Amino acid sequence: MNHTATSKFMRFVEARLTPGGEFGLHLTAGAALMMAAVAVFAEVAEDVAENDGLAAFDQHVSAWMHVNAQEPYTSAMWLFTHLHSVAGMCVLVALAGVFFWRSVERHGRYWLLALALSVPGGMLLNVALKHIYQRARPVFEEPMLTLATYSFPSGHTVAATLFWGLVASYAVMSAQRWRVRCALVAGAVLMAVLTGVSRIYLGAHYPSDVLAAMAEGCGWLAVCITACSTLRRRRAGKAARGMKMEG
Repeated sequence: MNHTATSKFMRFVEARLTPGGEFGLHLTAGAALMMAAVAVFAEVAEDVAENDGLAAFDQHVSAWMHVNAQEPYTSAMWLFTHLHSVAGMCVLVALAGVFFWRSVERHGRYWLLALALSVPGGMLLNVALKHIYQRARPVFEEPMLTLATYSFPSGHTVAATLFWGLVASYAVMSAQRWRVRCALVAGAVLMAVLTGVSRIYLGAHYPSDVLAAMAEGCGWLAVCITACSTLRRRRAGKAARGMKMEG
């Protein structure tokens, strides 16, 4: 590689790692997260198709949870499941939408766009993936929950991952104190994890369904947030260049 090519490559790398650039660090981080999520999803999907790896333990984990189900855990699991059902997500998304719309922060409208793209779009993507893989749900002699739809990936889990992942992203970008950021991110992760656990506990999904849904949600969320951030930065850049020309 000659000096000119090396210089071009270094400029390209520097641009990709620049925090404030239109196609800088945010795009690099988003692409990295998306590729990592796709890799995890592909690995889990392969295990499910071959009934190997993680999928080989699915029956054992699901059966153990079903046998050991008891109060007050059962009621708590039902709460998380209902909260992240289609009806529950409509309420959560509506509340978040109102918050972003009325946000005093000047970037609130872009977060509203990210919310509109990520949660409904991710849930539709999940329906498509269910019909592609067509995995049957767990079967028990005395089921707590019976559903006729496919199992892989978990719809409730992907909805929770998308919504609370967006909340965590907003917290990281908006909160001033690190303690507040860490607390909100930990709370968001806990909500997504408990939703996934509730689906396994109630016998609606296998562990691999939940893990794949989390990977799917992280990947789709990375796409949506990165796209909205790029749009905002490009518009801000054009506005700044326009002001300089006028000046």
